[in-house]
Amino acid sequence: MEARAIAKYIRISPRRVRQVIDLIRGKGVREAEAILMVTPKRGARAIAKVLKSAVANAEHNYDLDASELVVSRAYVDEGPTLKRYQPRAMGRANTRRKRTSHITVVVGEKED
Repeated sequence: MEARAIAKYIRISPRRVRQVIDLIRGKGVREAEAILMVTPKRGARAIAKVLKSAVANAEHNYDLDASELVVSRAYVDEGPTLKRYQPRAMGRANTRRKRTSHITVVVGEKED
């Protein structure tokens, strides 16, 4: 049995979030929460929120025990890019791409 949670349109680039999500993939839920608490990257906060939501979904929808859960899958997809313009010298403009992410965390029971 697996439960998942998705956070869409998070305003941080997928590359930055993937650095953090790689730390928790395959770990137990309690261990993953502890890792995210001490990780000094901005993406850790968003991932912690999604992880907490996935655990709540597992408890509520499937009556699973939170202490027995493992992060079975966790991945980050690229969302739409916001294009903004930055003024430059002599009337020119550069494009600034503000990237967004879709974070997905799937938790499941430990496999013995």
